[in-house]
Amino acid sequence: MVVYGALMAMMCGTVVYYHCAFRHSTMLSLLADVFIVVLCSLAFLGLLFRHMAVSVPVDPLHWQISQNTAASLFACLANTVGAAESVLRVAATGHDKRLFFKVVCCLYLLSVLGRALSGVTIAYIGLCLLCIYVILENSVETNSRWTELLGRRNTSNSVKE
Repeated sequence: MVVYGALMAMMCGTVVYYHCAFRHSTMLSLLADVFIVVLCSLAFLGLLFRHMAVSVPVDPLHWQISQNTAASLFACLANTVGAAESVLRVAATGHDKRLFFKVVCCLYLLSVLGRALSGVTIAYIGLCLLCIYVILENSVETNSRWTELLGRRNTSNSVKE
């Protein structure tokens, strides 16, 4: 299921990249185009369902997430932001010299990359790399091949002696 999500994200990223980078259009133009396509698709499906007398069983107004799910999502977000803030605070004070130089080098490389490529291109490359990573991580065949190539033992299939 996650693989399909990664492929959908890759396709959406490709559309955004094409629309913004090659056509030199704005994100507002892309959103307007997507809104028109979705609206026409929904109108067409509504007419088709009405003609075929098909009732839609799910009401989108009743879609809700639980309070525990929302709390865990925001707790994860708060932990991530807090961890990044603490790392940057330690790097900014200069107490940890290695961390300070790592942050400086990363920021310098990002600034060089930002001058060489457009922001949309960088975002698209990042999305492609993320999707490839997710697909590779969730593929059982690929994981077994990678473990064989790297010489790692598969502990789930090993026999205890």
